[in-house]
Amino acid sequence: MDDVILVTGAQGTIGSMLRRSLRRPGRHLRLLDVAPLSPLEPDENAELITGSFLDAEVMADACQGARAIVHLGGLSHAGFSWPEYLEVNIHGTYLLAEAARHARVERVVYASSNHAVGFAPLRDGGPVPDYEYPRPDSYYGVSKVASEALLGLYQDRYGLDAVCLRIASYLDRPTTLRSLWSWLSPGDCTRLVEAALTAPSPGFRVVWGVSANSRAAVSLDEGRAIGYEPLDNAEDYAGEITGDQTEWKYVGGPYSAPNFE
Repeated sequence: MDDVILVTGAQGTIGSMLRRSLRRPGRHLRLLDVAPLSPLEPDENAELITGSFLDAEVMADACQGARAIVHLGGLSHAGFSWPEYLEVNIHGTYLLAEAARHARVERVVYASSNHAVGFAPLRDGGPVPDYEYPRPDSYYGVSKVASEALLGLYQDRYGLDAVCLRIASYLDRPTTLRSLWSWLSPGDCTRLVEAALTAPSPGFRVVWGVSANSRAAVSLDEGRAIGYEPLDNAEDYAGEITGDQTEWKYVGGPYSAPNFE
C-alpha cells in the first residue's frame, strides 16, 4: 500500500517544488490547493484536489488514509489584516489539526516562519536556538506562533506528531546580505521536509529551515536530530549579492524595522 502524503498549498512556490522533489517509489502525493493545479504527468503517483483547507468537508475527505500532512497553505507573508490571519492561518490550522485527528493522521509537517521570532536579536556569541521564545515581528508572525502552539497542544493531548519548520528565506539563490545566513535552498528544503516526514516518532519539534550557511545565525541542532543534513551554502553566492545590504539586528530583518506595517 502506498504511503499517502497530503500537501496543502500545493500550487504555491514551495508546494510546486516539493510536488516534484518528494516523489518516491511507493509514495502517493495528495495535492490540495484553492487554485487550479497543473495537470498530472503520466508517471506522477498523485491526485489533485481543488479546494480549501478551511472547508471541513474537503479536509475530512482529503485526510482519509493519509499518513502525514505537509501544511504549506495559508497567508505566507505580511500585508493582510488581523481578521484574515485569524481566519486563514490560525483557525485554518485548527481545522486541519481537527481533520487530521479524526482521520488518525500520524503527523503534520507545518511551514512556520522565522517571523515567529522576528524580534529575537541576532547574537554574536552563538546561533538563535531552535526553541527561541516567541517574539513575533508582525501579525503574520503571531499567526505562526499561534499555529505552532495549536500543534503542540494536539501532540500533547492527542498524540499527533508535529514538526514545525521555521523557514527563513526560501529562494533559488541568496539575493541579499541577510539571506547569506537565512537562505534555504530548494534542495535543502526537500531534504528538510523529507527528514520531517520520516524521522521516527518526532513528537513535537521546532526546527529551523535554513541551509548549511557559513554565516550561521540560527541553530541546526534540531534539524540534525531528525536527520536533516543540509548540503548547500549561501556563501558560494556571496560575490554575486547586489540586493539589500542592510545589517539587520533582528532575525526578522525588514519585518523588524520601526516603520514596518
